Amino acid sequence: TVLFSSLAALLIFGAPIALCLGISSIAVLLFVEGSPPLNLMARSVVTGADSFPLIAVPLFILAGDLMQQGGLSKRLIDFAASLVGHIKASLCYINVLASVFFSAISGSAPATVAAIGSNLIPAMRKQGYKTEYSAALTAASGIIGVMIPPSIPFIIYGVTAEASIGKLFLAGVIPGIIFGIFFMALSRYLSRNIPVQGDATKADSGTAGESSITEGKVAESNLSESDAGNSKPASGKDVKTELRNSIWALIVPVIILGGIYGGIFTPTEAGAVAVVYAMVIGVFVYKDITLKDLPRIFAKSSLTSGSILVLIIFATTFGRLITLERIPTELAGWLVTVSENPIMVLLLINLMLLIVGMFMETISSIIILTPILLPVAKSFGVDPIMFGVIITVNLAIGFCTPPLGVNIFVASQISGVGIEKISKELLPFLAGMLVLLLLITF
Repeated sequence: TVLFSSLAALLIFGAPIALCLGISSIAVLLFVEGSPPLNLMARSVVTGADSFPLIAVPLFILAGDLMQQGGLSKRLIDFAASLVGHIKASLCYINVLASVFFSAISGSAPATVAAIGSNLIPAMRKQGYKTEYSAALTAASGIIGVMIPPSIPFIIYGVTAEASIGKLFLAGVIPGIIFGIFFMALSRYLSRNIPVQGDATKADSGTAGESSITEGKVAESNLSESDAGNSKPASGKDVKTELRNSIWALIVPVIILGGIYGGIFTPTEAGAVAVVYAMVIGVFVYKDITLKDLPRIFAKSSLTSGSILVLIIFATTFGRLITLERIPTELAGWLVTVSENPIMVLLLINLMLLIVGMFMETISSIIILTPILLPVAKSFGVDPIMFGVIITVNLAIGFCTPPLGVNIFVASQISGVGIEKISKELLPFLAGMLVLLLLITF
């Protein structure tokens, strides 16, 4: 009671989540009779930080920042445009496809939205799409960033659950591809009434903009396509040119996953390889990063990594107290009284995770909830690796749900459109996400 009531009170008053976890744990250790001594906190902090797999988190964050600053996202967009730029509503396809490509090198949903949105949202606005729709599509596509490896939430789950990070990476590939295909199909349907080339009429579907489609090169993203479906497919020469330009970005996931599953290096060592690779490509090949830029990029990554690592070390004490109080066992017993049907139990878990994802950040939620829910899921025969996919995909939907909705905030900042308008355009995407979540779960 003290643990969760103090946590809830601190969250309501807006305290940083790391402090919420730490202070609520200290409250139990100090004021609840029969609790372990206070030095449990010190031991937990040390053991929580002393983790080789955990080193992968700051490494992949730094690699993602280097790749974003190093021009890899722009080249991935150009390659996606060469593949699908001739199709009607092709900017929608390019948006999703580029998000899938960038997800495989960033591991972060907000980073994917920032990298792809800064190029595609202005391009889609110029081609006649409503800005709020473009921002909503980018925010939705960004959640693929936590499914396709190297996924930072998968790393956090693997550390917390003591599960194989390599297996988690592999398990996230198919869900990521399924979400990508769905977003392409849905965006094509929502864009069905965009006027074709030369049609001066306004679109009336609510997903097209106030101006007619115009032919020409889009300066913001260096894309050249009509978006009306009447242009010729890109020639093999064009595709080869863009493939050659983006090949250094495209082989990143090949190096990372090939090295892990080929037994060459561990997921943690893969993060170090990715950092060195991104630095060499950004500085010496693409030359979009200078040596003077590196301290700024390192500082930005350090701030992000520091906030996550502080969360993890304080959550270690929180998790130990949960285990000592047998909360997972009690929760499993309560769920059995509700239903012995695994499907019903998974529905209840999914519903709880969806609600939590609306109010808490994904990494924090994984750290807090994994020690509670994983034993429950295992008691009903759910594989720990598959449960990691379920919990990550579920909480990823929280990136697109107010009031927290980090992807919405990033898309709003890039597009200049209010959160309310973007949230309204996100509704059909959210409905589809829920269907896909059930598909993945069951």
